[in-house]
Amino acid sequence: MEIWKLLVLFFCAFFGGCTIFLVKNDKSQLLKLILSFSGAYLFAITVLHLIPDAYSGPDAHEIGIFILIGFLLQIFLEQFSEGVEHGHIHKHSHDKAFPYGIMISLCLHAFLEGMPLAKDQHNELIFGISLHHIPAAFALASILMQSHYTKRNIVFFITIFAIMAPLGFYVSTGISNGSIGGVEAYFNKMMGVVIGIFLHISTTILFESSVDHKVNMRKMIAVLIGIGIALIGFFSSGHGH
Repeated sequence: MEIWKLLVLFFCAFFGGCTIFLVKNDKSQLLKLILSFSGAYLFAITVLHLIPDAYSGPDAHEIGIFILIGFLLQIFLEQFSEGVEHGHIHKHSHDKAFPYGIMISLCLHAFLEGMPLAKDQHNELIFGISLHHIPAAFALASILMQSHYTKRNIVFFITIFAIMAPLGFYVSTGISNGSIGGVEAYFNKMMGVVIGIFLHISTTILFESSVDHKVNMRKMIAVLIGIGIALIGFFSSGHGH
């Protein structure tokens, strides 16, 4: 268990959420660029690493079913999260009703996203997932602020969200090495579910970041940089040979 990965996951989400207290002017364009980069990076990592790894096991013929399950699960989660994991910030009514659906589905989503890190030997995934959680945490903090929560409560809920991906990483590491529950035989199937979630998240980010299917130059550069970095990691880790 590499402690630095847990810390990177936690603090990216935590500081991403806490920047809501520092931002005085609109930073939505910067958030969209971070989203475009992380979406492209996650998509490339999924195609280059996660899918080949998942199909390398003895149960490869069943993996596609679990990828579909993950894809549909993310569609289901978004009925409650309202797309916050894509960095969407919705205007909420000014009552203090707690957004349970958003919080629970976002935490489950982050927990599942932390799971593939157990097999992230070359550290390709850790930065993509961490970056992806910055705008998600910011959007969650924005919704809580709109609901007139105190600064202390907002920090508390951001902390809970920030813990989820490291917790997913910790649990999946235990599963993959057999120290939790003896379910390591199902690890590739769990990865199939996560792959489905990543495919949905990354493609949705890329499609939503364009208007009328046209991408402006800055977003195109962000997307190309994301894919480029994933390819550099792919070839430098020896996968490309």
